[in-house]
Amino acid sequence: MNILLVGSGGREHALAWKIAQSPLLTRLVCAPGNPGMAKIADTRAVAATDVAAQVALAQKMAADLVVIGPESAVEAGLADALEAAGIACFGPSKAAGRLETSKAFTKAFCDRHHLPTSAYGVFEAPAPAKAFLDRFSPPYVIKADGLASGKGVTIAETRAEAEAAIDDMLGGGFGAAGARVVIEEFLVGEIASLFALCDGTHSLLFGGAQDHKRAFDGDKGPNTGGMGTYAPAPVLTDAVMEAARTALIEPAFAGVAAEGAPYRGVIFCEMMVTRGGPKLIEFNVRFGDPECQVLMLRLESDLVPYLRAAATGRLAELSAPVWRDEAAICVVLAPKGYPGASPEAGTVIRGAEADFGEDVFIFHAGTSRGETGDLIAGGGRVLNVCARGATLQIARDRAYAAIAKIDWPGGFHRTDIGWRALGR
Repeated sequence: MNILLVGSGGREHALAWKIAQSPLLTRLVCAPGNPGMAKIADTRAVAATDVAAQVALAQKMAADLVVIGPESAVEAGLADALEAAGIACFGPSKAAGRLETSKAFTKAFCDRHHLPTSAYGVFEAPAPAKAFLDRFSPPYVIKADGLASGKGVTIAETRAEAEAAIDDMLGGGFGAAGARVVIEEFLVGEIASLFALCDGTHSLLFGGAQDHKRAFDGDKGPNTGGMGTYAPAPVLTDAVMEAARTALIEPAFAGVAAEGAPYRGVIFCEMMVTRGGPKLIEFNVRFGDPECQVLMLRLESDLVPYLRAAATGRLAELSAPVWRDEAAICVVLAPKGYPGASPEAGTVIRGAEADFGEDVFIFHAGTSRGETGDLIAGGGRVLNVCARGATLQIARDRAYAAIAKIDWPGGFHRTDIGWRALGR
């Protein structure tokens, strides 16, 4: 098979790494790709959101399958354009993608289809939004409605912080993504991430993980796109996964189909496991980042048949995936100042491309190659240092040992990834 993988981040590098191992693969092209992906696949400098150019590339390379990595390409309508061109695509349509691209849409969708979630309100003006805070006690959850690279969420500990977040979002702090804000009830419990595939009719659970959203140790600091993950997550018991499947995932797939947008691809259900069962925090219409990285490290089965089946309506022909017994962890390295407005981009990273052993994997998330061949850091998340091990502690030790050998004064990372599981 000729496969086109769309995207350039750590998630896409992990997917490329796993796809490249498939005996079904003839050629893998990543667009636009990154320096890490360039070592295992062809890359083409085509932006993920350049729909016309991506379709043209798929046609030129005679792609049998296109795999959409980032949500931005879903919002741009890439899956719709590929379907019109007769090219199989793993990734939902723009209409189905509203489950991520608009938090207000998703909240109303939950109301229509009776999915358990938090109480909420949607606002386009500061005064009514601030008045709505009276309904809740702190902490307050303030979200930009649209896509904000995982940074459009504020957990405000005080009323003043909540009102400042409302002013920032509605005042243009997140551009068009913040034209509306969603204010939510703060849920108490433990956050977990669960994934499922769908081919428009049939669905299949596809693993889970636990993320660390806050920037600093001890779950302190601002929300980010994710500073690290691990799997398996003890909170995702068989009972919790079954409850999430029946109360959240299958009703979501049935709901979008009933509304004229059958879902094809993967859905990422971020949920709070409460005393009353799992409740939806948000849906993402792609593999999580950095959750995908640990999923791929633990996936024993060939990934390609699942991608192809979801894209072509043949998921019912496949059995559940097989997972390795080992644990996996991912630690994100980001530039100092992330996720603020002025992270220290452009610094040189040394030592990240060394051989750290067969159980350590470095996925590139935001790197470029300098004129002299140096690895250059971007302004968002930059590297994913991942490892496997017989236990989470072993995997964690391997990851942090590798980080200690990377020379990047301009970067930082959390030192406590996996603390919930290790503290049990």
